[in-house]
This record gives sequence, C-alpha cells and structure tokens, in this order.
Amino acid sequence: MQLFYTSTRSSEDRVTSAQAILAGLAPDGGLYVPEQFPKLDVSLEELSGFDYRETAWRIMKLFLTDFTEEELRGCIRSAYDEKFDTQQIVPLHKADGAWYLELYHGATIAFKDMALSILPYLMTTAAKKCGLTKEIVILTATSGDTGKAALAGFADVPGTRIAVFYPKHGVSPIQEKQMVTQAGKNVTVIGIEGNFDDAQSNVKKMLTDPQLRSLLDAHGFQFSSANSINIGRLVPQIVYYAYAYGRLCREGAISPGEEINITVPTGNFGNILAAFYAKQIGIPVRKLICASNENKVLYDFFKTGIYDRNREFILTSSPSMDILISSNLERLIYQITGRDTKKCTELMRQLSKDGVYRIDPEMKEQLSCFYGNFASMEETAKQIRRVFEAAGYVIDTHTAVGSCVYGKYADETGDQTPAVIASTASPYKFTRSVMEALGEDGSDADDFVLADRLSALSGTRVPQAVENIRTAPVLHDTVVKKEKMQEAVLSFLGINIF
Repeated sequence: MQLFYTSTRSSEDRVTSAQAILAGLAPDGGLYVPEQFPKLDVSLEELSGFDYRETAWRIMKLFLTDFTEEELRGCIRSAYDEKFDTQQIVPLHKADGAWYLELYHGATIAFKDMALSILPYLMTTAAKKCGLTKEIVILTATSGDTGKAALAGFADVPGTRIAVFYPKHGVSPIQEKQMVTQAGKNVTVIGIEGNFDDAQSNVKKMLTDPQLRSLLDAHGFQFSSANSINIGRLVPQIVYYAYAYGRLCREGAISPGEEINITVPTGNFGNILAAFYAKQIGIPVRKLICASNENKVLYDFFKTGIYDRNREFILTSSPSMDILISSNLERLIYQITGRDTKKCTELMRQLSKDGVYRIDPEMKEQLSCFYGNFASMEETAKQIRRVFEAAGYVIDTHTAVGSCVYGKYADETGDQTPAVIASTASPYKFTRSVMEALGEDGSDADDFVLADRLSALSGTRVPQAVENIRTAPVLHDTVVKKEKMQEAVLSFLGINIF
C-alpha cells in the first residue's frame, strides 16, 4: 500500500514521499507528515538479526513506498559505506548503567551524518522519479552539526547546490573549521550576525516565498532543504532507534517485546521525534526523555503545556542545542491535536506572531510518554567528569546533557527500564569544553592541541574528521547580517535582480 504525505497545516496537498523530499517544506509553510503510521512488518526477533543496512531497508521501505527496492537499497549502500569508521555503523556502548548509542562515527563525527549521508541519494533519486530537470538548491540553517554533514553529503553532487548559514559566534571552533574548509564547486558557507533561530526563520521564509520561488524557477532552480524539517532527514533517523532495540535483544540485555527508555539531547526536536515515530511503528518504547540545556524551552513546554520562546537566548557549552524555536515540535503538535490542521495552524500562527502558544489539557495528556528536564552548563561538565571517572568513557557536552537528565529521571522515578542515551557527537568536536570538564587547563592551547591531549588522556584515537581540518585552508569567509541572507543566496546562484 502506498503511503502519502500531507502538510501539518492542510490535508489538501497530498504528495508522495519523493515529492515531499524534493519540496522539503510544504507550500503552506507546514511540515510533511505521513497520512498514517505504517507498522513494523517483521518480528522483533527477526529485527535483532539484521545489520544496520538491512534494518535501514526494513524501516525506510515502510515510509518511502514509492521508491523501488533497488532504488532504496542503492541509496542505503551508497550512504552507509566506508565513510563510517566502524562496520557496525552505530555501536552501542554500555557505561554507567545505560547504553550509549554512538551516532558519531560518520564523516563529520556527529549524528547528523546518519541522515545526511543518505539524503543526497534520496533526493537525486526522487528528482529522477519526478522528472525534475531544474537544479536543486539546498538551503540549510545550522546550529553547528547539520551544516557540515549537509555540505559533506551534497558536495559536488550533480544537479545540486547547497548554501549553509550558521551563527558566526554560536558554534565551536572545530564545528566552524569543519564548515569553512569545505571544498566543492557547488557549496557556499555563510556566517550570520545573529543566532540559529534567526538563520532558521529566514531559511524557512525563503523556502515559502512565492515570489522568490518564481524567480528561481525562471532561472532553472528549485529550493529544497536539508534541515530536519525535510521528511528525508527524519525517516533515516527512525532507523537507528530500531537498530538499537534489535542490538539490545541480540546482546541479551532485553527480551523481544520488553520496553526500553530512550533519552535524547534535544534542540530542534527532530531526533527525539524520530524516536517517537519508532514507537508508533511498533518499537517497544516506554518513555521518551527529552533533555534540554539552559535554553530549556522544551522542558518548560512538557512541564506546563506552554511553549514560549520569549526569553533570553543563552550560548552554552552544547551549542547545537542552543535553540528556542524547535521546528519539528510542529509534527508532534499536529499528532496530539488529533491531526487537526486548523488547530495546528493556529498554534503555529500564535508562535510566529506572539512567540508563545498553549496546548489544551486533552493535548497535554497525550504527552504522557514524554519526560522533560534540563542540565545547566555546570551540571553538564560535572557529568562528563563523573562518567569518565566511573566508567573510563568520554562523552561530549550534548551527550552529557542527555546523560545528566537521564540520571535525574531515574532518581525521580526509580524506573529501572533499560535505557538508551543518544550520543550525538564525538567529544573531539568540543574538545575545549570536554577537557575543561575533565580538569585540564586549555588556556594555552588551540582546539587541535587539546584534541591530542584528550587522545592521550582517554586512550582513544583522534578522529580522521579532525585530522583532516588541522591544516585545511579556509575557503568560505563571508559573514552577513541576517536581513541580507536572501541577497547572499541570489549572489551564490548568480541571479542579479537589480
């Protein structure tokens, strides 16, 4: 049976998965969602016997029903290959009473690789399926990790161009160096004077601007997005939660059918939404633990039912989570309204107009499978040191937020359900914060020297992704005001409107 997608803001625009992937964002500004959730069509016992690639096929074919088996398996083979530094693709590491799902073994040492390694193949396959002749222009806002992973995925892919915007003073030195050294004739990287929310809001505005869309059309271009608003990003993320469950069964840590808890350090809500979708298709998940940093808009939402972005934006040691507008939350809101597009649209209108909305008690009741809490920067640093001292295991600042919040949940509830913590980035991506947390003074060294010190301290190898950028030349040094982002895109495409 073919699965179609509709917008969270209108059920009239019914499209295939290929069409949804190409568009990125629905024309009305909503996010594409499946008309209904498919159900896992293999037993949990069978799931435990699959490697990562087979798991990806079994899960993704449920959502991307207009892709042939040959097309989808080809995308999976191309994505999950030697660019990952382990054959497992996603190892599970048991430490300190929980299982850490290491999502950072790809080319850019962050979890975004898991979806952005396959998105270019899904997108170019979708373009062929839909008979698209225009060049696809990928617009992406990043809080640090999406940008590099998208750049690496789309660099020199025929028929595509990609422009990445990042907050100039809101990413780690390693994150910035990864982006600004990216080679590729079809890529550009632009810093903005503003924060991630500014970048994301302006990208969404460009993607839905009918006049801009017409202008691009006249010049042979079509916009799409590599952000997690694209369903082609979200579906591959469901895979690793299913895989984690299968691996736990294989390891004997759980029996097939036994529930697990999943903890996700969360900013834009896409990663934990994928875990929610995994639960919907039949992966036995008891609790989804949403871990925030000091930009705790999601913690407050789960506690009060009020989403309020009208607050100070805090730059933290976990910059990829420094977000006040969690775009993917709209997909969850749509679900708990009973898939009421009018109600969802009104709430999103309130968010856009006033920066705040409140869900009703009936909607809040449907969030019972979620638990939210947050960790301060001090708590995050203490958790990095505590886990290292207890288990000899080094985690990055984002994973430490998740680990700390999981600890709070376990202490509050006494819940002993086996727990998976999404480990979203390598500690080598945030060496300064990690080394300081471990009690090492890094004031005399740059981030690459600190990476060497971390390697010596932890007995782990500096990832190739870090080695590759040590001496790489800076290729992108453009910085613009947030109001000038559209001009920067048109300049990149060689479109002169004056």
